[in-house]
Amino acid sequence: MLIISVINGGLTLILCLSSLILGFGAAYLVWQKALKNKSQKVISEAETEAEVIKKEKILQAKERFLQLKAEHEKVINEKNNKIAVAENRIKQKELTLSQKLEEVQRKKNETDAVRENLLTQIDLMEKKSEELSKLHRQQVEQLEAISGLSAEEAKNHLIESLREEAKTGAMSYINEILDEAKMTANKEAKRIVLQTIQRVAAENAIENAVTVFHIESDEIKGRIIGREGRNIRALEAATGVEIIVDDTPEAIVLSAFDPIRREVARLALHQLVTDGRIHPARIEEIVEKTRKQVEDEILEVGKRTAIDLGIHGLHPELIRLVGKMKYRSSYGQNLLMHSREVANLCAIMAAELGLNAKLAKRAGLLHDIGKVPDDEPELPHAILGMKVAEKYKEKPEICNAIGAHHDETEMTTLIAPIVQVCDAISGARPGARREVVESYIKRLKELESLALQYPGVMKTYAIQAGRELRVIVGAEKVNDKEAENLSFEIARKIQNEMTYPGQIKITVIRETRAVNYAR
Repeated sequence: MLIISVINGGLTLILCLSSLILGFGAAYLVWQKALKNKSQKVISEAETEAEVIKKEKILQAKERFLQLKAEHEKVINEKNNKIAVAENRIKQKELTLSQKLEEVQRKKNETDAVRENLLTQIDLMEKKSEELSKLHRQQVEQLEAISGLSAEEAKNHLIESLREEAKTGAMSYINEILDEAKMTANKEAKRIVLQTIQRVAAENAIENAVTVFHIESDEIKGRIIGREGRNIRALEAATGVEIIVDDTPEAIVLSAFDPIRREVARLALHQLVTDGRIHPARIEEIVEKTRKQVEDEILEVGKRTAIDLGIHGLHPELIRLVGKMKYRSSYGQNLLMHSREVANLCAIMAAELGLNAKLAKRAGLLHDIGKVPDDEPELPHAILGMKVAEKYKEKPEICNAIGAHHDETEMTTLIAPIVQVCDAISGARPGARREVVESYIKRLKELESLALQYPGVMKTYAIQAGRELRVIVGAEKVNDKEAENLSFEIARKIQNEMTYPGQIKITVIRETRAVNYAR
């Protein structure tokens, strides 16, 4: 019984295990099926998402393609527009050239017609000349045939015949002289300028900003200074001049940029020292009296200058301004002497050229009156001088010559270039003006350094007192055409950046050297 029970229990256990195993198997199958469904769902979702991404990428690619295509079409359109503009410009140029060619052809046809007309006239003139020669021969034959006439009648006929021959010969001679004059015009102009310079000479004065007043002894210095310096202060206040009393023996320095003030101070100080009475009241009295004397002297100098030059009818104010030029100088050249020299040069040159010498002399004397005005307006001296001349009713030709002698205004008369040239001759001739050595050397260095800035320039030399600049360039770096352009560029830069009297010649030197040695 026990065995049967055990067997039944084992069978029951086996059945339970079998049921359990079958349950697990069914669960495993269900789980596997669910897992398979889930994986298929994930794959389906992934495929759907991939399809969406693919479509988005395709759309983006299409948009990028359309954008690039639009940009490309825009670039092509711009190029096409530029090409169209260039084509229009070329067509316009072709049209202009065609018109110019037609104009040239028309002018050529007109020239040919004029030439044919001239040839025809020359032929007629030759025929008439032959006829005249024939008539002349006939007259000579008649004179020979009528040799039985009186001597007076034969003489008259011979004189008439010789007169016509003389006229013809004279006209031919005149034409030859005119042709020769045209060929030698430049040489003749130089001769006129040189002859004009040789016939005129003027003294020069050194321009200073100080005047040295010499005294007999240093004791006078104390009297000039006065108690607690009241005398020297009164002198400086009355004259507007700085009075320097230092250890220099027997000398007092008067310093001022206005030369008239320096002259007034010098004369007043001379009177005070001579008189011996030096105090503030006396100083003011003497300075005022001296100023009046200097004004009278200025008028006298102006009148004497006008009389010496033979210039009449000047306004009294213009005469006073001419007198003031005595106390003004430029680069060591006294302004009055310079103006007198320019006046004489203008008269001689105008006479040589057949122009009004008196008018030219008047313009030459007044050309620099703008440098001595009573006030100091912000105007170039040429324009200021022109306005002053207009104010005092000078002729328009003279006013224009004054205003245009530095190209400040346009020249409208033949007197203006004469004044300009004579002003340059007087200021630029050797010895006319003096420069401080430092400024002279500085100007030469500036000239040389200015030319050295250009590429290809190897060396520069300022010669003839800075009136010529020689520039040596490398033959391998600068060709002949570039050398011409370099000379022009340097000249233009000097004109724009530097101030100098006269003119400066720029010579660019380019040479090639081939060197070999025979051994």
